[in-house]
Amino acid sequence: MADQQPGLVAQARNLVFDIANRRHVLSKLVPVGLFLLDAVLCALIIWKVPYTEIDWKAYMEQVAQYVSGERDYTVIKGGTGPLVYPAAHVYTYTALYNITDEGKNIVFAQELFAGLYMVSLALVMTCYWKAKVPPYVFPLLIASKRLHSIFVLRCFNDCFAVFFFWATIWCFQRKAWTLGCMAFTWGLGIKMTLLLILPAIGVILLQGRGFAGALRSAAIIAQVQFVIGAPFLRENARGYLSRAFELSRQFFFKWTVNWRFVGEDVFLSRPFTLSLLGLHVAVLATFAIQKWLKPSRKSLAAIIAPILQFHSPFSAQEEPMVASGVTATYIMTTILSANIIGLLFARSLHYQFYTYIAWATPYLLWRSGTHPIFQYGLWAVQEWAWNVFPSTSVSSGVVIAVMVITTASSWFAANQDFESVPRILPRAKKT
Repeated sequence: MADQQPGLVAQARNLVFDIANRRHVLSKLVPVGLFLLDAVLCALIIWKVPYTEIDWKAYMEQVAQYVSGERDYTVIKGGTGPLVYPAAHVYTYTALYNITDEGKNIVFAQELFAGLYMVSLALVMTCYWKAKVPPYVFPLLIASKRLHSIFVLRCFNDCFAVFFFWATIWCFQRKAWTLGCMAFTWGLGIKMTLLLILPAIGVILLQGRGFAGALRSAAIIAQVQFVIGAPFLRENARGYLSRAFELSRQFFFKWTVNWRFVGEDVFLSRPFTLSLLGLHVAVLATFAIQKWLKPSRKSLAAIIAPILQFHSPFSAQEEPMVASGVTATYIMTTILSANIIGLLFARSLHYQFYTYIAWATPYLLWRSGTHPIFQYGLWAVQEWAWNVFPSTSVSSGVVIAVMVITTASSWFAANQDFESVPRILPRAKKT
């Protein structure tokens, strides 16, 4: 028995590592088990944790004015201020208004958002699995206290936007380009935060569908925005565009999660705003040129010149070869990289913006090849920083530091899409 025991221990250890690293048939059960566990957790949150009113009442007040016939965006207001989200937000919350007794049935609304959370989680897990992410990463997808709070206790519109964010990735991974564009444009119509991934969407469509296909996709995105905004555009086009897609919006220092450590004077200054914008453009351009255009195997000049003449940069023979490089992993890396870059240089982030970060960070850290201990440690630090309320100079500094590290990881993650497979958990040594 003494001689057999080390062998049994080693076998058990190897089994655990094989399951964690997607080398065993039982690996497929890990996401399923975590999903079911999270469903129970959501039910417990609704049952035990008091609901927190922040924006739901204001959403309902704004929708009530829309339902009563108002179409001028400059007139529609709620308790927290004017309506500042695009038309799809209005339609989505109108549906919720109608099925929650004009917003009064808060518990039912929470149950609906818990369902939305679970469907979103299923999408995320499916996207991760399609990109060949090992099961040991998956526990990070259900462990966020802040993410559960945003969905189940506060019912923010970011929850719907992030659902369509991941639906876009899911569709693109399966080359369902038109459906993916529909998901993206509806999510953009809920909250313009999805503009951050538009450059990645364009690069992916150009290489995955070709020049003509990318133009058709762009037309779909634009047409849907026009159609859903039509009632408001007819009433007051300038008012709708300035409110729903206001890029020059002034943010309050007291609510910022990311830049508190710079001080209010710097935060509100124009040079600071312009610096962030310049850095955002520069980093995006660098990623696009050095990483995202790799499937094309062409220089930027060789791509831009034909496009400016309204011609495809790829021959009929080249298009299939280029499209073959637009893999499920490449799509995830490119979109999530654009997302984290945009959030890093965002003018101001509020707590609900964590929805766009929480499910993206584990993938980018894993894909970059960092050690699993580092992946879990950095995730824990990030989670701590986003749960400090109100934010402090220290917590906001940590938020930025983690996004800087994640952006750097995105750079190496992009390398991995064309080079070696990233690090996995080391297999236990035989004893």
